[in-house]
Amino acid sequence: MADIAAARARAAELVERFGIKAPPVPVERIAKQLGVIVRYAPFDDELSGMAFLKEGAEIIGINSNHHPNRQRYTLAHELAHICLHRAHLQAGVHVDQGSVNSLRRDLVSQEGTDPLEREANAFAAELLMPKKLLAGALDDRMVDLDDDRLLALAKRFKVSLMALQYRLQRV
Repeated sequence: MADIAAARARAAELVERFGIKAPPVPVERIAKQLGVIVRYAPFDDELSGMAFLKEGAEIIGINSNHHPNRQRYTLAHELAHICLHRAHLQAGVHVDQGSVNSLRRDLVSQEGTDPLEREANAFAAELLMPKKLLAGALDDRMVDLDDDRLLALAKRFKVSLMALQYRLQRV
């Protein structure tokens, strides 16, 4: 069973720890300050990113062909796997003689039924759009999900409109 509250709390801890006071959250800087190696490379379109361990190093690979906002979300999502699911990375993902065997996100994870993926999505949403910063940006006003303000808000946080809508529905 997914522990969504714990995933959000861990992301909120990082926002607090790194003193993030305004959007956009510098997710790549956070990852690097945590000692994670971040690499960008052109992958097949269906692969957004991966997290794995190699000789003790934590590595995140991001699809450089994707939109920068999607890259940010993928980085936050893969960082969640490192912060929350390291034991699963050790057991299920490995790099051997240059070949990468990765646990790919599939239809099950996209539909929100895989507990690890649900936790990673909750972590990513909280990290990129922290509740405190989002509340401040909204000024405690109700927002119509069809409002043009959502586009401006998504740009401010450097996330996709879909990611922002997901986050607002789960605040």
